[in-house]
Amino acid sequence: MKNANAIVRSVRAVRVVRNVVAALGLCCVVVASAAAQAKPTPASAFPPAAKDSPLPGGASSLEEAHGDWRVACAHQENQKHCTLSQQIMDPASRQRLLGIEIAPQTGKPTEGTLVFPFGLALDKGVTMQVDDGAPGPTLRFRTCLPAGCVIVLTLDSATVTSFKSGRALVFKAVGDNAQNLAFSASLKGFAGAYDRTADLSR
Repeated sequence: MKNANAIVRSVRAVRVVRNVVAALGLCCVVVASAAAQAKPTPASAFPPAAKDSPLPGGASSLEEAHGDWRVACAHQENQKHCTLSQQIMDPASRQRLLGIEIAPQTGKPTEGTLVFPFGLALDKGVTMQVDDGAPGPTLRFRTCLPAGCVIVLTLDSATVTSFKSGRALVFKAVGDNAQNLAFSASLKGFAGAYDRTADLSR
């Protein structure tokens, strides 16, 4: 059973990483139909997913900006998947330094995924802290994909509360040249983004 659970979490990590990579630069958008034509479009021309979608307005997908976080939901094949995410870019190279995606789930622990760039000492792992607080336990890398190297998180309610009241998440790692590195992600808008995603996920 443990092996089966590990496989499921690995598959979920791959799916979430792909979502983080694909979800770039979009905000405050609700997917709508194309501009109205001269003649009304028959209802049968619309896919059932949009008509039956539990998202606001019957949309098949939704994206919103909350401070420095982005909320995204998609409804396909009678399944709804909602997350909040942020990616941190290098201002000079425009390369991604860090990708974060978090998925609140009703009645279940909150799961998240971190995507770091290549060039880190993977065996050293990464520590995470809120603002100047004490670092938490070392987070271990799950795998590396073409998009980067992945850490899967399970966040308890106390950790989520600290995120909501904090200003920044700080991740500390070691480069493969033994250099100490730090990655920072803003928590501006996290509280609103988390609560909105949790509400949409119900």
